[in-house]
Amino acid sequence: MYQSFIGLEVHIHLLTKTKVFCRCRSAFGDEPNTNVCPVCMGYPGVLPTLNLEAMRMGCIVARALNCTIPERTWFERKQYFYPDMTKNYQISQFASPLGQRGCLELEGSGTDGTPIKKKVRIKECHLEEDAGKMIHTGTVSLLDYNRAGVSLLEIVTEPDMETGEEAEFFIQQLRRMVRYLEVCDGNMEEGSLRADANVSINLPGQGLGKKVEIKNLNSSRFVRLGLNYEIRRQTELLNAGRTVVQETRLWNENRDETVPMRQKENAQDYRYFPEPDLPVFCPDPAFLASVDRGLVELPPARLKRLTAEYAITEEQAGLICDEKTAADYFEAAVKAAAAPAEKALAKKDAADRIAKWILSDIKHLLHKEGLSGLDSFALSPSRLASLVLMQAQGRLTGKLAKQTLELAAAEDKDPELIVREHHWEQITDPALIAETAREVLAQEKTTAGELQGPGAENEKRRKTLFAYLVGKVLAATGGRADPKIAGEQIQKLLKNPAPPP
Repeated sequence: MYQSFIGLEVHIHLLTKTKVFCRCRSAFGDEPNTNVCPVCMGYPGVLPTLNLEAMRMGCIVARALNCTIPERTWFERKQYFYPDMTKNYQISQFASPLGQRGCLELEGSGTDGTPIKKKVRIKECHLEEDAGKMIHTGTVSLLDYNRAGVSLLEIVTEPDMETGEEAEFFIQQLRRMVRYLEVCDGNMEEGSLRADANVSINLPGQGLGKKVEIKNLNSSRFVRLGLNYEIRRQTELLNAGRTVVQETRLWNENRDETVPMRQKENAQDYRYFPEPDLPVFCPDPAFLASVDRGLVELPPARLKRLTAEYAITEEQAGLICDEKTAADYFEAAVKAAAAPAEKALAKKDAADRIAKWILSDIKHLLHKEGLSGLDSFALSPSRLASLVLMQAQGRLTGKLAKQTLELAAAEDKDPELIVREHHWEQITDPALIAETAREVLAQEKTTAGELQGPGAENEKRRKTLFAYLVGKVLAATGGRADPKIAGEQIQKLLKNPAPPP
């Protein structure tokens, strides 16, 4: 049985408005080669200038990963000759990256249900410029340099993971983290978060084996599949008495296998040397304070707090905490519904009701309207709180509460106003409901007679007929009658029918 060693190199595009060393616009999806200038195209004699916001965002991620930020950090030139980088070198960090020696605690379950609990050491976080994009169509290769020079943070782990499931979970947790920190949108399909995976196997106690790199994995699922395939491939080679070649491979998603790309480079192949056009960066107290202000409560800590503070289930808290916008919305709505007032809800009651709304009807509405999250949802947290209060106070039936939600979101109106305009407030006056129930029984004499007759002892049949009559009362009042009171009034009238006129 071999032991496997997995390390990841995760690249994230930082959400800066401009590129890392020039003032070109940094955006996905623009017309090819429109966001370029002499600096990012590497024209002779140009000088790069560090984007301080990119450095700040990189340091925020480093701090969130428990890394140390050095007193002095600088940039180097990484030499390589490839068409996607016109100047034939990449400005990167090597000797003193902005984040060093951190860790990320993993706790949860893999896609196969296996529990995951592991501490993954972070070797470093370093800031660099991205390369351009190559597009191959048949015998023609096209180049788009819009991406060249975009702020890129690379997060490098130690080889502490052992399975594709652990690596997939790491990617998922890191993606949630950078989205919470609002430094990266995490859209793997757009390439703003992508990973290279390094894997080797060896007999237990004999250290690392020959390292194979799987390049440019653009989904956490492909990370899992690629690594598990590569572990099986290397195992079969060693069992057959063959050797593993140190190389770079690509994941072929159509054939579900890795394929050779090129032999793996070593650090010395890149001939790093200090970037002469950029000074050493020494973070001062004001800069470090701005980094600290960018830190937020991260998903694992928030999940634990929500379950403890609001008494919602761990599953509910996990779904709500998946996106920061959803967790912020939830807490704002609970605060509004439980605010000190005569008719305010208890905090835990409000939390339970609001969690159910967010994870059911609101989630359905978002999907229906093609919205990505609650940050683009028309209904504000305070308006949701108003709707929840009306339902909790018995002023609105469940069915009409759902209709109110849809209208409030579609028309951007206060739920209270919608209920008044449509006369949807629930009828709770027993006398009014009794009057409608009397009319229903007069129209449904056969059903009423069966409930009163000798066959009324059939409990299942009785429940069906009774529910039918309650439904008729609700229909007659436009769904506004309190179902409980409607049932009580029907029961009374069946026992004591009004004398014929």
